[in-house]
Amino acid sequence: MNERVTICQIQEKKRRKEKIVVLTAYDYSLATLIDRCGVDIVLVGDSLANVVLGLESTAEVTMAEMLHHAKAVRRAVKRAFLVGDMPFESYQKDPSQAVANAIRFIKEAGCDAVKFEWFDRCLEVVADCARAGIPVMGHVGLTPQTAERMGGFKVQGKSAASAQKILEHALALEKKGVFSLVLECVPAPLAAMITRQIKIPTIGIGAGKDCDGQVLVTHDLLGLFDLFTPKFVKRYAEVAEVMTQGISRFCDDVRKGHFPDKEHSYSMAPEELDQIKEKMW
Repeated sequence: MNERVTICQIQEKKRRKEKIVVLTAYDYSLATLIDRCGVDIVLVGDSLANVVLGLESTAEVTMAEMLHHAKAVRRAVKRAFLVGDMPFESYQKDPSQAVANAIRFIKEAGCDAVKFEWFDRCLEVVADCARAGIPVMGHVGLTPQTAERMGGFKVQGKSAASAQKILEHALALEKKGVFSLVLECVPAPLAAMITRQIKIPTIGIGAGKDCDGQVLVTHDLLGLFDLFTPKFVKRYAEVAEVMTQGISRFCDDVRKGHFPDKEHSYSMAPEELDQIKEKMW
């Protein structure tokens, strides 16, 4: 078994100009496949709310739900670095509970680190976690948990003033000790500028090719979720089509009596069957 990926190895990739690969996972089966493919970081994302639980907003997913799925992913992931996404209720409703909730991701779910989206008291929360020895991944630009306050799911940092704020947030988070930083839905030139300015790795999602790494929601890239598809998503497979074909064939076989057939059934010795028949009749 390969050794688990560490923060030092992730940060060394930036220095070597090696791209970092990040994908989301929410269950044992898919996480097993992702880990086998050699991704560097697996994120138990709060996108769980949309693609698995059918909720409208990532802000609706609970700590209990996130921990439940993080535990399943931890059982599968043997090599990649595992990050748990802190849900809205775990730190933005009451920042004083952030450290205690982050510790639950580490101790209960077995995550290697947690991720916080930027909010008004983000620096305070990150500093508290750093003092508690909890590795933190930051997240700036579009922050889905509070997207409504930002005018919806829109590109952030298009004006000089808003771009400056995002740059300041990135620099401040680096200073507070985050080991890496997600840049979501920001102009590619701004993401490139931030990537050059900070020493920690940047992970882009809708932030252009110059980030140190890239992350996508696995269900998006596999074609498993199609209620909405952001511009930055590239479909690498249409798994839903294959699954639909397989399920439809199963339904058809059952209704026509073609399944199960002899090949997929168990037999028993004729003499044993005869003994049962004698007792019954």
